[in-house]
Amino acid sequence: MTAPSTFGLIGLSSEARNLHWLLTNLVEEVPGILSVAVVSSDGLLLLSSDDHRNKEARDALQARGTKRTGPRGSAADLATIVSGIGSLTVGAAKLMDFGGVRHTMVAMDEGSLFVMSISDGSLLGVHGSAECDMSVVAYHMALFVGRAGHVLTPELRSELRKSLEDSQTTGSAR
Repeated sequence: MTAPSTFGLIGLSSEARNLHWLLTNLVEEVPGILSVAVVSSDGLLLLSSDDHRNKEARDALQARGTKRTGPRGSAADLATIVSGIGSLTVGAAKLMDFGGVRHTMVAMDEGSLFVMSISDGSLLGVHGSAECDMSVVAYHMALFVGRAGHVLTPELRSELRKSLEDSQTTGSAR
């Protein structure tokens, strides 16, 4: 296992750095995860897995002859999908009057999508390969939610969003 990257984490609070570490750990420890996104209740991307790691996973799938490699471009694509599925399932739960949605799993021919509630409407979304063990992914997502949910305060969400915007601005200026 490689150590989590600290690039771009300088200046962040310890809570933000811990969330980055938890997300990196999730991606590195669970086989078959292609990308991960943490999305706020209003659908904004707060945190995502490293783009370099996503590219490595997609390249490995292509080398094995897998046709589709997941969300076409960026973590923003996964965030959009996660937000949409989250909204749809919350609406369905309200119509059915069965309480809140805890998690959603979508099994496709060539991959899986997992969406789990974190706190305050925030969501954790994971895109997995067809080879991933859905129960292992769900278990590790629950661990992440248990560890991250209590620290994902409005202040931390704001800090993560600003950090992501700053890194995108810096990245596009290069």
